[in-house]
Amino acid sequence: MPYLVGVTVSSSVPSADPLAVSAPPRGRPAVRSAALLALAGLLAAALCASLAIGTKSVPLSDVLSAIGGGTDGDAVVVRELRMPRTLLGLLAGLALGAAGAVTQEITRNPLGDPGLIGISAGGAFAVAASIGLLGLTSSYEYVWFAFLGGALAGLLAYAVGGTGRGGATPAKLALAGAAVTVLLDACTNTLVLLDVRTLDQYRYWAVGSLAGRDAGLGLQLVPFIAVGLLLALAVSGRLNTLALGDDLATTLGTKVAVTRAVGALAVILLTGAAVAAAGPVTFVGLVVPHLVRAFTGPDARWLVPCSALGGAVLMLSADVVGRIVARPAELEAGVVTAVIGAPFLALLVKRGKLKEHTR
Repeated sequence: MPYLVGVTVSSSVPSADPLAVSAPPRGRPAVRSAALLALAGLLAAALCASLAIGTKSVPLSDVLSAIGGGTDGDAVVVRELRMPRTLLGLLAGLALGAAGAVTQEITRNPLGDPGLIGISAGGAFAVAASIGLLGLTSSYEYVWFAFLGGALAGLLAYAVGGTGRGGATPAKLALAGAAVTVLLDACTNTLVLLDVRTLDQYRYWAVGSLAGRDAGLGLQLVPFIAVGLLLALAVSGRLNTLALGDDLATTLGTKVAVTRAVGALAVILLTGAAVAAAGPVTFVGLVVPHLVRAFTGPDARWLVPCSALGGAVLMLSADVVGRIVARPAELEAGVVTAVIGAPFLALLVKRGKLKEHTR
């Protein structure tokens, strides 16, 4: 959603004395704890469903047997096909959920998602270039180009947004991300339109799918996602003061530039890995933080971990729904998340949750 850069959440800036909210937001601890536990339970259910449901449904007892080392026919299906797919869905969902929450906090933009600072566009361009210019054919090969391209695009957007007076302000970050996205999208479209083979391979990856990915890819992406999650959690406490505005956050002792840089690095690592794993899946990073915020409130210390769990639940659930609704064929997870996310965005606008950013 890189073009909608002039909006902010109407409730993100408190109306009370700003010095009275220098401490992190308080209240509703029981609700927040319950939300965290509920999300953990939903994630466990989504993991089981992802392993059990498909073209051929496998009883839960057989799923547990396969995990424990069983060797019957269903065990092969579970271990060789569904476990790698489930792992990728888990990792991509965790990454996109947390990245969406951090993006919305550091840009103070309720329409912010990981694509806001150009990372998804960078990954897409790198994949198209690796297919069209280098002739790569395996997802295992060009997936690393997706990670590298996303990371470089995010760093470029942050470098451009950080130039000039005031450093990397939310508005400049969003505008720089929009500019990088437009440029890279134009380059990607040029590559895929000039070569039919590139278009055929790229369009399957670009729709966002967990099917057909290399079994070892998830394990190789774990370190990047783990570091990204740790950075997001580490910076989450300081994200609370950014909601008050840069000047007041600085007055309260927050190093605004450092906080925003660490948050941006976390988003780059998380989104780059997620794009590499599943393609540019849309709306997960946008929808989940809004849903979670209804229970956790604005406190980023709760919002970030709960959004990570919620992202994994949504990603796995979308993949399972895609296997069911089009049997014996499948509907890609990216299509399902778009079907969910587009009406949600319209509902946000209709309910007046967004307002013009007049600063």
